[in-house]
Amino acid sequence: MEQDKYSVHDTIDLQEIRSLLEDEKPREPRETPPEDAAPAEKPEKKSEPLYECYGILHDITYILAAVTLLFVFVVRLVGVDGTSMLPTLHHGDYLILESNFLYHGDDIETGDIVVLTVPYYKEEPIVKRVIATGGQTVDIDFENHIVYVDGQALEEPYLIDYTGTGSWNNWDGEYGLSYPATVPEDCIFVLGDNRNNSTDSRFAPVGMVNVSCVLGKVRAIVLPGQTKDEMGNITDPRDWGRIGLVS
Repeated sequence: MEQDKYSVHDTIDLQEIRSLLEDEKPREPRETPPEDAAPAEKPEKKSEPLYECYGILHDITYILAAVTLLFVFVVRLVGVDGTSMLPTLHHGDYLILESNFLYHGDDIETGDIVVLTVPYYKEEPIVKRVIATGGQTVDIDFENHIVYVDGQALEEPYLIDYTGTGSWNNWDGEYGLSYPATVPEDCIFVLGDNRNNSTDSRFAPVGMVNVSCVLGKVRAIVLPGQTKDEMGNITDPRDWGRIGLVS
């Protein structure tokens, strides 16, 4: 008899049969949670005290940085020392100043109240009102209490009533200016509102002030001042109604 061309396995692989039977078993369907079932609660993670402190310090650092930038480049807080700007500003007033980072020489206008430094006062800043800017001509009628700029009398409602009083103070000789006086370019002519008690551009050592000396423009009174005598008695009480914008 001829031998078969093909050979067959005559042994049974029990392991293979078991695996085939297991694959044919019906699988139980997975249970799906109902749609309205509440999500499983995650275990609360306990916050560590050191991590919380780090977060607080992080926030404080950013707040301090923002405040520093605000008071360096945007606004400044300055105090008034003296009575040269009465009745607009009082001794002891605290003011919000728009910094010269934003308030430039080209922004200065007649009537602005500015804080500035001048060589006569060394490093001590002063606060005055701008009367004229570069190229304008100033003349003063000291007897009748009138200031002229380019031939036009200024309306100055912020001044106290000088009717019936003597002439405004002026300096003579080398300490005074000759009028009419033309303000050089990039300079300003400033006066105090209290004309008889103010060292300003009428005084030659102050004179015409360069705009580079301007530290900023006064915007508002945030804390009114009060004046006390030598015994500590209040002679000029704090007027809270004065809080607000300054013009």
